[in-house]
Amino acid sequence: MTDIMIMNVKKIALGAAVVFFSNFAVAQSLQDGINSIDSDKFAQAKNNFTQLVAKDATAENNFYLGNTYLRQSEPDYAKATESFNKGLAIDAKSYLNKIGLATVKLGKGDKAAIGEIQKIVADSKEKDAEVLFRAAEALTLFDKNNSPDLAIKFLNKAIERSKKGVPAYYYYTLGDAYRLKKIPGDAMSAYDKALPLAQNKASVYTRIGTLWMAAQQWQQAKTSIDKAIATDATYAPAYKAMAAYNIKYQENEKATQDLINYTKYADEDPYTQLEIAKLYFTNEDYTNSKVILDKIFDKVEDPIKYKLLAYVDYAEGKYPEAKQNIDLFVSKAEASRVQLADQGLQGLIAAGLAKNEKDAAKKAALTSESQQKIALAKAAKDETLKWDLELAKINGGGAVSQSAVNEGPTSPAVEQLKKKVAENAKDSDALYQLANAYQEVKNWNGAVVTWQKMSALLPDWAPAYYSQGYASQQAGNNDAAKLSYEKYISTVKPEEMEANKQTLSYAYFAVAYLSKDSDLAKAKDYVAKSLQLDPTYQDAVKLNAEINK
Repeated sequence: MTDIMIMNVKKIALGAAVVFFSNFAVAQSLQDGINSIDSDKFAQAKNNFTQLVAKDATAENNFYLGNTYLRQSEPDYAKATESFNKGLAIDAKSYLNKIGLATVKLGKGDKAAIGEIQKIVADSKEKDAEVLFRAAEALTLFDKNNSPDLAIKFLNKAIERSKKGVPAYYYYTLGDAYRLKKIPGDAMSAYDKALPLAQNKASVYTRIGTLWMAAQQWQQAKTSIDKAIATDATYAPAYKAMAAYNIKYQENEKATQDLINYTKYADEDPYTQLEIAKLYFTNEDYTNSKVILDKIFDKVEDPIKYKLLAYVDYAEGKYPEAKQNIDLFVSKAEASRVQLADQGLQGLIAAGLAKNEKDAAKKAALTSESQQKIALAKAAKDETLKWDLELAKINGGGAVSQSAVNEGPTSPAVEQLKKKVAENAKDSDALYQLANAYQEVKNWNGAVVTWQKMSALLPDWAPAYYSQGYASQQAGNNDAAKLSYEKYISTVKPEEMEANKQTLSYAYFAVAYLSKDSDLAKAKDYVAKSLQLDPTYQDAVKLNAEINK
């Protein structure tokens, strides 16, 4: 799913504020809550701030409780708003709670809230570093609704006004703002400045690791995350980031262990558990995803739970249940939270329903709905799912699971190479040898999965797509094979065309052959291209004669 593998740093752990109260115990309690948020212990943080409000119901304490609800993976805008309004009832001039309410608006998609936050800061005369910081944090909190330039401006002023030393979290958030602007160098500089100031350096190393992941510098990312775990083996967000790394390399078992550790060191807050269920889904561990979702389903009010359940149902081929749940999400969620990916999922579900529909009219309507909704997601360049590949799975018999690979034929060479790849997921030579070893024993599912890993590692290396197409075809998944052959054709560079004429000729023929019953015009076009490259290719000659009678 879309950015789940980069693990957006602001949702892993952002900094927080230290407010100097006259009562040292209150200040310590506030810091405890801040540390809990930073460690993805949201239930603990909520309990901490709730007790703090009970002891001292100040506007500021209500703000920090409300802000906790905004910081969890799926914001609870209703409870956040309730806390901010209580804070304003105590102090109608509370700039922090005004920023809180504006942040709620921004999270819901109302970009006019950016101007509101700017005015609140102006009204404060820009004297309070904490107000400046919280304004900046609000402007970096949401992926699609933000203003990094304004956040950077406020943060620089907050840094200037820090009379007792610049807190590390000011630099954390400055790094987040530069990330939103896609200026990784400045983001890294900000994180580097935070490192010597941070009480828990694991927090900074995790952010640096996720920044490297965003830049697709995977080895540097792993090195930083390893440092985070070595610094503090109980820091939950580091395991979440490591899970993203292992999911990227399709190391499902390692990612599962990372998620077990994340669960161990985070807490039982239902929204944290919801995030874990999402990660299990991304790791294609639908069983664990469903187990966690069932456990917290009635404890979570957010309609996002229906969306996740729809994805799990879809992955298991339960299309009627998936349709019911995604429709519930769309009907219950605010319009701003319904994404084009959700329509894409509705399109895939419609395709699944169409496959088994006997009524011709209903089948045609579902097919039309599927095409329209998937087209919307693709036009928006949404990458939550690989839409064409998912369609191929639906029409061609499903995805390749790890269990299918494990149940297939093996050999000593396969087992030896599997260990070699496990030791170094970036060893392209070992991946190449493993894919061929799978093919030698006719474990076509193993070959498909391994060629997919090769393509993820070397996306511009065309032969991997051709080999994936061949293995998919041998495994009986013709739709997936067709997509892989087409990817091979589009990836071959112009200067490599001459050297690959024979292979290109076959790829064009294969797509033509696999398309002849569903798209005759495409079949005719592709077989002509096959013959143009190799006029003597007899299979193409025969197919050309057959479809051009």
